[in-house]
Amino acid sequence: MKLLVLATDYPAPDGKVALMYVHQRNKYYAQAGMDVTVLNFSAKSCYELDAIHVIDLQTYEQQAARHQYDLLISHASNLKNHYRFLKKYESFFQKIVFFFHGHEVLRITQAYPPPFPFASDNAVWRRFLQNRYDTLKLYLWRRYYEYLAPKSYFVFVSNWLYNEFLQNTKIDRSSIESHVHIINNSVGNVFEQNSYHPDVPKDYDFITIRSNMDDSKYGVDIVNDLARHNPTLKFLIVGKGSFFSHYPKADNVEWMNKTLFHQEMLSLLDRSRCGLLPTREDTQGVMTCEMAAYGLPVITSDIPVCHEIFDPLENVILIDNQNTALDLTPLLQDLTGKVPFQKDPRYFYRNTTQKEIELLKQLANEK
Repeated sequence: MKLLVLATDYPAPDGKVALMYVHQRNKYYAQAGMDVTVLNFSAKSCYELDAIHVIDLQTYEQQAARHQYDLLISHASNLKNHYRFLKKYESFFQKIVFFFHGHEVLRITQAYPPPFPFASDNAVWRRFLQNRYDTLKLYLWRRYYEYLAPKSYFVFVSNWLYNEFLQNTKIDRSSIESHVHIINNSVGNVFEQNSYHPDVPKDYDFITIRSNMDDSKYGVDIVNDLARHNPTLKFLIVGKGSFFSHYPKADNVEWMNKTLFHQEMLSLLDRSRCGLLPTREDTQGVMTCEMAAYGLPVITSDIPVCHEIFDPLENVILIDNQNTALDLTPLLQDLTGKVPFQKDPRYFYRNTTQKEIELLKQLANEK
């Protein structure tokens, strides 16, 4: 079974980590016996990464046998790369699987919060251009998805994202509904295989881990304000960015200006009483899922997608993003008083990525 996976960018042996969530999936597919080739639209040459063959567009165009793949998979499709590729080559593929992760089906200025002022140069002009682009992308993709629907399958990481897709594209639900699948993102293996250690001495009451602190959707400003209104509690923020070059850091916040691999996070989670991961927009909230799967108590935001993903989890509490004067002590006492929590397998491999693998095998075997 041979797969061709389309990606705007991709991790590389030099340490580049772009779209790592696609690579993690591909490694699982390869372990399941699938032959995976990635077409990285940003690549200038071919390379191997963890036994995954990565090619550039020129290499694909030079292939003599373009009918060699059983399935075409497109992640986070955009107009510049995926749309143009499909318009030229989709006839070579009997079946196409689209994975939706967020921005590709959202109206960005409506779904995402305004950027922090320090990150919003030419904000009015950018907003105008973004709105024009979103109108075009949704119009073109709607028509094309309907055309491709008979041989296409649509995978969304949450029901919330699927509903946003329907609302924004105005696509006829009946034209694709039988080909739609809701499969959540999997948590990292280390969070599934290991468990929170409540007996480890605690250095922090709350821990926040964000790869990009300067993205307003991740709410580092909410964490900082909550810390300022809870001066007796200790907060740790881990992440890179210039946020604290523009806003004063609360006295009870410790900041690690770095990014962490999954394995490195575990000792910090064990030294913390609770995760604090507010969000203004998300399609699932994978980092929150990972902390919760590890068994750490977690507080996140009271927004619709978080209700879908976290209401079933007993170790997650949702709070109002606007109430940054909230007294966190009662919530902390309530959550930590219930530790240890039984690990919830909802976002483990067998309930997420394994379902993707089963779907792909089913599609490849169907005539």
